[in-house]
Amino acid sequence: MSLQGKIAVVTGAGTGIGQGVAVELARRGAKVAVSYRSSEAGALETLRRIEALGGEGMTVRADAASRADLFAMADFVARRFGGIDILVNNAALQLNDNFDHDDDAYDRIMNTNLKGYWQGMQAVLPYMKAKGSGRIICISSVHAKRPTDFDAVYAMSKGAIKMLVRESAIELARYGVTVNAIEPGAVEVERLTWAIAKPFVPPEYAERAKRSNRDPLRKFPLGRRGLPTDVASLACYIASDESAFLTGSAIRLDGGSMLL
Repeated sequence: MSLQGKIAVVTGAGTGIGQGVAVELARRGAKVAVSYRSSEAGALETLRRIEALGGEGMTVRADAASRADLFAMADFVARRFGGIDILVNNAALQLNDNFDHDDDAYDRIMNTNLKGYWQGMQAVLPYMKAKGSGRIICISSVHAKRPTDFDAVYAMSKGAIKMLVRESAIELARYGVTVNAIEPGAVEVERLTWAIAKPFVPPEYAERAKRSNRDPLRKFPLGRRGLPTDVASLACYIASDESAFLTGSAIRLDGGSMLL
């Protein structure tokens, strides 16, 4: 799946999933704008990895909760690279505070995770309309599908992304723009690796845990959590010409963990 000549923007690309997606897009030929809010060092590391592959990228600071920042980012990227073909809405806020968020925390989560996705789409749409095509990918979560005792407001924001994607897919189809979501399960982002996927815990610990009936991987049928590369591979498919008939979809990517 070549993305040669495509121009991509990835928000929250200084760490974790966003970093993995940005690097893989570049590996497949896209020019990538690495957007970040506070993780400048991470964004520069993402850019270093892109350039190490022989790719072309740039960093741009933008608060995903700020309309002004998002529109300025889109304008800057379009002027620098000559347009925008792909938007990966990835920047998100996760406070893990169960039901006890105050109004300020609620607003911060919703303004980043939901309003930021919507405004990011608005910001890039003029450049996609000008080309008569575009790919918008929203990184959501399995928490959009399954309730837990995790973080009610975070889950609300992810559930709302599903309808944002569906409604946008209908409205933007006339412009040749597709809109889809990826719903990852648990993704190991602390120790980002580009090597072959390995279990999240050392084998000797996993064996002891199994014997004690406390296997931390018991909810992961494939024996591991996801990696940023797993999400990146799917994102690249959705961003490619091979997914031309895919729109309005939310693809669960959790290694089967939601089945248990």
